[in-house]
Amino acid sequence: MSKIVITGGAGFIGSHIAESLAKDGHEIVIVDNLDPYYSVALKKRNTNIVLNSGNATFINADVTDLDKIKDVIDSTVDYVFHEAAQAGVRISVEDPFKPNDVNVLGTLNVLKASLDSGVKKVINASSSSVYGKVKYLPFDEQHPTEPVSPYGVSKLAAEHYCRVFYEVYGLPTTSLRYFTVYGPRMRPDLAISIFTRKMLANEPITVFGDGKQTRDFTYIDDVVEANKRLINNKLTDGKILNIGDGNRISVNDLIENLRSITGSTSEIIYAGKQKGDTEDTLANIDLGNKLIGYKPLFDIHKGLNKFVDWFKNEGDVLEFNK
Repeated sequence: MSKIVITGGAGFIGSHIAESLAKDGHEIVIVDNLDPYYSVALKKRNTNIVLNSGNATFINADVTDLDKIKDVIDSTVDYVFHEAAQAGVRISVEDPFKPNDVNVLGTLNVLKASLDSGVKKVINASSSSVYGKVKYLPFDEQHPTEPVSPYGVSKLAAEHYCRVFYEVYGLPTTSLRYFTVYGPRMRPDLAISIFTRKMLANEPITVFGDGKQTRDFTYIDDVVEANKRLINNKLTDGKILNIGDGNRISVNDLIENLRSITGSTSEIIYAGKQKGDTEDTLANIDLGNKLIGYKPLFDIHKGLNKFVDWFKNEGDVLEFNK
């Protein structure tokens, strides 16, 4: 078994990866600064789930602090799953400096510490936001990258640093471009979480734009499985892989699916389109299938049903709104 550091391990995706790897018997070190971008109570709950899943420890540290990250990523560490980031496309439009600090400088710090310590591989969480302007669909990994938000720019810069650290310094890295991940414990500011909460309360739902924009939604269990398949996989060294469902659905159809599941009577209110939002996303996942046998098991209907069931049982509304 391996010793694995997971930055951003108190967050949505990071905590799921950490939990699964801990259950597999690996030694897990969660690194997170518990940034109050959203509920710290949620992050602490995520952390406790991981700590109760196996041999896991938590370290409160910020990836922008190189000295602290060097202390954590030492010669005893085998793998690093770099999930820490300042997320949020719309937030990045309002403040482009923070995503640059966390997502670019933070990634550089993680890579430098990993290189100096002889880490076997760094798995970097990237985003479909790097594609930006649509030239064709589905996006394959060779699609031009023209981000339309500072967040997308920061994730693309992080990808390039990962590539350079592999090509120049010989540090094995793989970047995974996630396509709109959802599922239990997801961030409360994401559309599926907001829609579900409001639908269960029969409250009005605000949609930015006309609702015809489409997204490739990816269930969290498929993302976790993709990450785990990178351990001891040399074929992916220096590579970038799309991790999506390979299908897309409009926001309007997403709402109707949720309405069918919840029986909600929520009114839909259409508002102006938000700056930085991509019109459409759709992943070509052929490369992931070829290199790691990636094949998503949860389509949007199965995933939404599982999420709504979880939300009814564990999605504490007050906690989500803190």
